[in-house]
Amino acid sequence: MLTEGQLAELRAVINSRNAPAVVATRARIVLWMAEGRRRKDVAVLTGVSLPTVDRWVDRYAEHGLAGLEDGSHAAPREQVPAAVRARILALTRA
Repeated sequence: MLTEGQLAELRAVINSRNAPAVVATRARIVLWMAEGRRRKDVAVLTGVSLPTVDRWVDRYAEHGLAGLEDGSHAAPREQVPAAVRARILALTRA
């Protein structure tokens, strides 16, 4: 399923001190699945659900190592609208 280069790449991520733990776990999922372990066993060993195992294997197949990285997250929405914040500031200064 995976080439020797891909296997070496995944092992390097797993053993790297600089890789985020979540990325190393995702790499471990892909590596263990490539080694022929059962989905259920991989899910139990990594503490994730079966759909999560499938998700990371699919993302690696589609995007390679970049698919295991965290995607960009949208900026958190503002809790207090700018108009309300401006009004509060104006009232506190009066």
